[in-house]
Amino acid sequence: MPRERFGSERRRHKHTDYAVQTGMLDENDLMALIDRLTEPAFLLVLDSVTDPHNLGACLRSADAAGVHAVVVPKDRAVGLTETVRHVASGAAEHIRVAAVTNLARTIEQLKEEGIWVVGTTHATSRVVYDVDLTIPVALVMGSEGKGMRRLIAESCDFLVKIPMLGHVENLNVSVAAGVCLFEVVRQRRGKNAEPGPQG
Repeated sequence: MPRERFGSERRRHKHTDYAVQTGMLDENDLMALIDRLTEPAFLLVLDSVTDPHNLGACLRSADAAGVHAVVVPKDRAVGLTETVRHVASGAAEHIRVAAVTNLARTIEQLKEEGIWVVGTTHATSRVVYDVDLTIPVALVMGSEGKGMRRLIAESCDFLVKIPMLGHVENLNVSVAAGVCLFEVVRQRRGKNAEPGPQG
């Protein structure tokens, strides 16, 4: 059975006005945000990103791409430090960040809300450009060195990669996040674009 396109109305979640205003969310706030969406969900999930420069750059790209929320684990990850905020160039004050206790459990909750979870790894044959990302989607990016943890990778609906045409095996996580996020933007703009003039 296909998943619902937008946030589920099956249940309501408690959330605080303070969390919504400041951009900081917990698990309940995140699900409440998803419930209120009137367009396909667009989330970025960062598994164990510990470098503040990478997190800041990811937040900047996420804000620019129109991501509804960035999901990070409370442990094994850098928080919203001054360095993160500086690198994010103002995005940290606008993008909503959900710090969750159990990332794998949160991913399962996202699936229940009708969101497809797409993990990124070089260890797959499926290319990100060949996947329909106009659906409600949560992109999962792994840590700088080891990528996604095994449990997180196994929780994803499917895995994709960015094709690498040179000698390096993979990109920096913040660069890879930018590439994948704006592929979502490209596909969604293309789907909603008006037909151009006939030549």
